[in-house]
Amino acid sequence: MDWSLTLTLLLGLMALLMLIGTPVAVAFLIVDVIGAILFLGGEMGIIQIILNMKESLTSFSLLPVPLFILMGEVMFHSKLGFKAIDATDQWIGKIPGRLSLLSIIGGALFSTMSGSTLATTSILGSLLVPDMEKRGYHKSMSLGPIMGSGGLSMLIPPSALAILLAALNQISVGGLLIAGILPGFLMAFLYGSYVVIRCHLQPHLAPPYQQEPVPVLDRIKGSIIHIFPIGLIIFLVIGLIFLGVATPSEAAALGSMGTILIAIVYGQMNFAVMKASIMGTLKITSMMFMIITGSMIFSQILAFSGASAGIIETVIGLDLSPIMVLIAMQCVLLFLGCFMDNLSMVMIAIPIFLPVVEALHFNTLWFALIMLINMEMANTTPPFGLLLFVMKGVAPKNTTMIDVYKAGIPFLMCDAVVMILVMVFPQIALYLPELMK
Repeated sequence: MDWSLTLTLLLGLMALLMLIGTPVAVAFLIVDVIGAILFLGGEMGIIQIILNMKESLTSFSLLPVPLFILMGEVMFHSKLGFKAIDATDQWIGKIPGRLSLLSIIGGALFSTMSGSTLATTSILGSLLVPDMEKRGYHKSMSLGPIMGSGGLSMLIPPSALAILLAALNQISVGGLLIAGILPGFLMAFLYGSYVVIRCHLQPHLAPPYQQEPVPVLDRIKGSIIHIFPIGLIIFLVIGLIFLGVATPSEAAALGSMGTILIAIVYGQMNFAVMKASIMGTLKITSMMFMIITGSMIFSQILAFSGASAGIIETVIGLDLSPIMVLIAMQCVLLFLGCFMDNLSMVMIAIPIFLPVVEALHFNTLWFALIMLINMEMANTTPPFGLLLFVMKGVAPKNTTMIDVYKAGIPFLMCDAVVMILVMVFPQIALYLPELMK
């Protein structure tokens, strides 16, 4: 069978199954079974994909995933981050868009403790949006910053999706986690700059309000009590990986244990919190691992059927520069992000894109980081970005989906600027991983 016909058959079947509402993991499994029968020798092919499932799920590089998810679940259910946001709030002076800026700082802070963009957005939305509404903030300044900063968990470690992407691209897990730090904080800086400048030019979007002064000693005390322990967790995860003292798996275990111990010390840990955290971890991890298994087998079927080789030959034969091919790939991902969740779109794209990336001799760590930024953008891309619906769920009752879409667009533009900067200046992503070496 011609490789183009093979690719059309497999991708067409995948698209059809997803359009009729089949879960992504089940769609992958059905396509993999059909592909194994057609291209891997029938019954022997089925046996082979079962063996491949075991091999893909027992990869050591995936071990940090459930541990990082557990860390974020404990942080979410024990509500440790709320006091840290209150302590941070005391240090912000009379700046235009003060609460919007607080949500961005809070998002960056939560991103260093939780790899879940959904949890970060839900927490910040529930905590800050009601206060913003009460103080007369426009929806563009209450909803937008929270959706933007919620997505920072995709880039700033610990990021479960960064680990999955590293495993699928067969690159250093620690390297990709560290590579997300500078782009993540650059994104947060652009968000903050946009909020301050726009609120300075249009003060009615975020009316100033009188804040009671807090003595410096009280601010310092609050920071030591509520922010320092979180800084310790950040060091256990990011610091030890960067210094080469611990592997990502060891750092994830230390971070999870540290989060649980801090919750116990602060009296926020009980049986209900631990049960909710473990159940949440199991649900998220099992879903992600099922999709990973399907994607890895899908990529093997593409390779064995000759579709991967055909794609490479076609792309190399085009009269396009490598950078134009890279831009075309990102445009495809942005389009997919309008209609499906970020994990699904990347799992479908990686088996097709990765051989092309290797053939064009792109740095795979750099390419994976660009894909992470694209995944972060997919969370707030209309009409079906997941964070859009999370934000709608915690927003005031008079909020429409159009309000949510409009609020997220300026922050999508900031994401696009960061993506372009990383493409033009690869050292933004590669500088810290190179220091690790």
